[in-house]
Amino acid sequence: MRRLLVAAIVGVAVVTALVLGSVAMVSGSPHDAVLGLDLVAWTVISPLVAVVTVGGVALLVLRVLERRRQRGLAFLDRQVRAMREGEGALPRPLVGLTEVDKVTGDLARLAGELAQQRALDRDFAADASHQLRTPLTALLMRLEEIGQIDDLDAIRDEAAVAVTQVERLTGVVDTMRSRSKGEAAQLPEISLDSVLAGLQREYQPAFSAAHRTMRVVGPPGLAVRASPVDLSQILQTLIENALAHGAGRVEIEVRGSGTSVVIEVRDEGEGIPAAIAPHIFERSVTSHGSGLGLGLARQLAERNGGRLELVQAQPAVFSIFLSGPGSR
Repeated sequence: MRRLLVAAIVGVAVVTALVLGSVAMVSGSPHDAVLGLDLVAWTVISPLVAVVTVGGVALLVLRVLERRRQRGLAFLDRQVRAMREGEGALPRPLVGLTEVDKVTGDLARLAGELAQQRALDRDFAADASHQLRTPLTALLMRLEEIGQIDDLDAIRDEAAVAVTQVERLTGVVDTMRSRSKGEAAQLPEISLDSVLAGLQREYQPAFSAAHRTMRVVGPPGLAVRASPVDLSQILQTLIENALAHGAGRVEIEVRGSGTSVVIEVRDEGEGIPAAIAPHIFERSVTSHGSGLGLGLARQLAERNGGRLELVQAQPAVFSIFLSGPGSR
């Protein structure tokens, strides 16, 4: 832009001098008058007129450039204040000054990146709260039950379950750390019977306190390709929702379907309202506080190469589709 300004000023000066010199030479004689001045006077005055003209043009150009610079600085001030208030990138004006446009562009990109990171941090905190609250509650209930038992063998059994719950908590934290780093999930072959048996033991006190039951139906010996921690978290979310918002018996049905395995979780309650059902997996939707957990559970299923679907709203039936051991 500076080179353009210098070129414009030089060009105006040259053109002005040429025009005035040409006007003076039209008379053809040093003593002829043009606009009341002879040739000698014109040779003195024309450079002065050129300087004045160039100065006026330069001032006009500088005024335009200063206005553009001020627009860029005003945007920088607004963007910095927006970033302090936790907002993202604002609409950025292009002022036509290379240096200013580069600085405003860099700041706008930085603001967008920071806003995206803040959103990820909020989601991570919300996910951590939800994923850790359920196993911590179950562990607390287990420890309270141990405190009321006098039989030593029963205490050992309950303590073993509590240790398993602590290990699962550790696995949840490790899984969340891996997700935050973008690490690929490992998908080993795991026994579905083992995962379901652990959940039955873990939730037995909660179902007993609610005077309800949970049962598993389907052929034994099925295996799936999934992270055991992730699968437990998905099933815990569905069991928690059925326990908190459903009614009657909670049934978990497992079955093989070609190279896939399907796990269905249902209860005998009224189900999910029709207005909420299409959006039940969205983070912004909450059905008595269950929206966040279901959205996260679907993400976990997809992370393990599967799907989580609401196949029936009333009464609620959720299906988990996972790859069997024979698939790749």
